[in-house]
Amino acid sequence: MSETQNPAPAANTSTPGRDRAADPVPAAPKPVIPAAAAKRANASVMGMVLALLVSFAVILPIILLNVHPKSQVYRPPVDVAAVAAQAKDAAGFTPAAAVLPDGWSTNYARWSGAGPDGVPTWEVGYVTPDQQFIALTQTAKSNPTWLSQHTNNAPITGDRPVGNSDWQLRDKPGVDKSLILQHGGTTLVLTGSAQLKEFDVLAAAVVNSLDASRSTAGASK
Repeated sequence: MSETQNPAPAANTSTPGRDRAADPVPAAPKPVIPAAAAKRANASVMGMVLALLVSFAVILPIILLNVHPKSQVYRPPVDVAAVAAQAKDAAGFTPAAAVLPDGWSTNYARWSGAGPDGVPTWEVGYVTPDQQFIALTQTAKSNPTWLSQHTNNAPITGDRPVGNSDWQLRDKPGVDKSLILQHGGTTLVLTGSAQLKEFDVLAAAVVNSLDASRSTAGASK
């Protein structure tokens, strides 16, 4: 009696202990940008960069022009007496050249011929120690209309004695105040934002300069 043989088991081709889930996942393919599209993208980037550079070039000068200096700009002093001497012949009168204490400064002195109003004037701009402004205007051809316009149409509010002179005060809220004096055939107008005590200093100095000039002219004759 023959012995029955069992068939041999099939061979296991898998690697023992290896998990199929651990097999590496193939990487996703990288998108390929057509050359024309890449060129257009690069051109757009370059255009944006150029636009930014142009904008910066336009804005930079404006920024530089508006930078506040760390120190005040130096302005050479105005020689009022010298300018007044040059203007005397054209004016036909002695222009006032006030001598003021330390702390005062002058930012202009000039002779202005008759404009549309027909009134030629000697003009000096003063800065007070408190950094306020007072303008001196002197003319031999004042008239009521010019005087009213030159004093901001302010009403007469009284007189202000300064030394031996009584100046007329014109003042109203919201505008610069003015002192007015008739002296030596001319009209003197002081107008500005300073306090009246600073007006007094300038008013006295203006009259003193005219009186001194008159005394000098009389002595020379």
